[in-house]
Amino acid sequence: MRGSCHAPRRVRNALNHYRALQVSADMCGYELSSKSYMTTRRELANTIRALSMDAVQRANSGHPGMPMGMADIAQVLWGDFLKHNPGNPLWVDRDRFVLSNGHGSMLLYSLLYLTGYPLGLEEIKNFRQLGSRTAGHPEHDPALGIETTTGPLGQGLANAVGMALAEKMLAAQFNRPGLEIVDHFTYAFAGDGCLMEGISHEACSFAGRHGLGKLIVFYDDNGISIDGKVDGWFADDTAKRFEAYHWHVVRDVDGHDAQAVIAALKAARDEKSRPSLICCKTIIGWGAPNKQGTAATHGEALGADEVAAARKTLGWPYEPFVVPEELRAAWDHRRQGAAAEAGWRELFGRYKTAHPELAREFDRRTRGELGQGWKDTAAQVLETLLKQTAPQATRQSSQAALNVIGPALSEIFGGSADLTPSNNTMFKGARTITAEDASGNYLHYGVREFGMTAVMNGISLHGGFVPYGGTFLVFSDYARNAIRLACLMSVRVVLVYTHDSIGLGEDGPTHQPVEHLTSLRAMPNMSLWRPCDAAETAIAWTGAIERRGPTAVILTRQALPQQPRTAQQVANIRRGGYTLIDPNGAPECIVIATGSEIAIAAEAVNKLNATGRRVRLVSMPSTEAFEAQDEAYRQSVLPPGVRRRLAVEAGATLSWWRYVGADGRVLGLDRFGASGKLADVYPHFGFSVDNIVRQVRDLLDTNSGSDRN
Repeated sequence: MRGSCHAPRRVRNALNHYRALQVSADMCGYELSSKSYMTTRRELANTIRALSMDAVQRANSGHPGMPMGMADIAQVLWGDFLKHNPGNPLWVDRDRFVLSNGHGSMLLYSLLYLTGYPLGLEEIKNFRQLGSRTAGHPEHDPALGIETTTGPLGQGLANAVGMALAEKMLAAQFNRPGLEIVDHFTYAFAGDGCLMEGISHEACSFAGRHGLGKLIVFYDDNGISIDGKVDGWFADDTAKRFEAYHWHVVRDVDGHDAQAVIAALKAARDEKSRPSLICCKTIIGWGAPNKQGTAATHGEALGADEVAAARKTLGWPYEPFVVPEELRAAWDHRRQGAAAEAGWRELFGRYKTAHPELAREFDRRTRGELGQGWKDTAAQVLETLLKQTAPQATRQSSQAALNVIGPALSEIFGGSADLTPSNNTMFKGARTITAEDASGNYLHYGVREFGMTAVMNGISLHGGFVPYGGTFLVFSDYARNAIRLACLMSVRVVLVYTHDSIGLGEDGPTHQPVEHLTSLRAMPNMSLWRPCDAAETAIAWTGAIERRGPTAVILTRQALPQQPRTAQQVANIRRGGYTLIDPNGAPECIVIATGSEIAIAAEAVNKLNATGRRVRLVSMPSTEAFEAQDEAYRQSVLPPGVRRRLAVEAGATLSWWRYVGADGRVLGLDRFGASGKLADVYPHFGFSVDNIVRQVRDLLDTNSGSDRN
């Protein structure tokens, strides 16, 4: 239910009184309209200000300053330019709007409520409360009109770059002369904090190089952050910086002057070959007479007295959360939105008649559905990789999988952060996109791990593509917060991380991951696969494509032998953990391993079993997939009665104790690695057949309260 828009007589009288008021010129920037009983832009903007300060005050928590400062800009954009349909927030050709300075979330919530999205007044009143859809920072909710999760500054800006890139690529692939079914802008609001964060450099430099002319960013230059006036720590010439990125820059726009904002927007929309930055001078907390322009409005409620004073200054005589019917009606965009979508659907109908196969493909891809042929493709991936008999690095197995997936799946979109030949991420027939030709399916991101990951998030959020991107596992640290947001939003991205352990050898501890596997596994909603050979790599890739969420595929630099399996064992790979080697008779000890350590563990287990011991080897390429299995299956792989267990992984030990228990051991690495040849480094840290044999024998020779089988 949406909040009531019927105003009582006292409210209508107050509205008439309001129109008789004149706010001082230095506050308004322009005169209020003299047209009788017609809303003015300032009145419409003040609805945002009032709702924002009321919601923050009621919650006694939040950021009122940015919504009050950017309200006039938002009114122009959402009232005059933004193409959207509140009645169908998922319309594929809508403009995208990203609030990168997500702490000002009440600006977005106010806009969604006022324009007619399914966000009721009670949700506005419940701002920042448990279970409310109006969280402290916007959380991805496309059915509500929230395009992406923002709050960690700068990432929304990078997501917007990804969305604009996706629009450009979809247009290049699907548009036909006179039938431009993909034709929309991406708008973003960003503040000083967004531009201070390093990701803004990575993403905006990239956007300029690729000529994303339908990306328009409003820079809220209010000069204030939590610590106060930013000129003490942020004195960049932002306009020159973005001009150096090859952006179109509109300088010195008065963010409280609607006509100036309109002119800037028109200029930005007319620029087709470059992204645009509109530099808007605003006053944070505009309308709060004692606190505007100060850090006191940034991150805390104004206080009851200042809210009352702001009502007087703004000439807003209404009770908290009351918006007069005439203002609600002026904001309501449902009729215009429905008409805009109807026009597009007429266009798409003509497109479907002229290009039926392309239309079906467009529909499928923008719904995020895999084609009818996907099951056959997935089977072909496995069949192809099962033919591999010689030792092979899993990064090469990954490329072999991509050589099947890439040509068969038109939505696949790959890339690497300047490590394409090392990550093996380019498949046969892949075409690199450029600023001049966006019809390809591969992208060189440059050395921009953080930017790449956040851009991939934006591409996935936009729809129409399944993006993957590669770098070394150790450099996933650079991208950590974007990985976290991918998990939080459950976006379909594939993170290809190669050079996965001390096994990369001579590059040494700066490049050898140790804590990374444990760290990524600890992240909620992350699916991590560390395959031991080509067969497991095939399953990792097909599972990643099918999953509606992020997947990290962790791959080796060094060659690994192919493990023998029965058909049932191959089928069980999907379950994340399975018995790879079983002894004759019930096992008395279980060795659990992943990735490159499987080969060493298999040799050790076979050696032990040849002497009459009964040791099972469990391959566990994905703990997340294993934990999703039913209890009966998990116990069939790891029988509770077998308490002597050894986990083997060339990384931090923390995530393995849950599987080995108090009577078990973990052979891992809780220190940094060392530079040296693979053949020397692995045994140096205990990853050898002889040491695994010794560890198992020690376990078997120690009672520790464990049962013998």
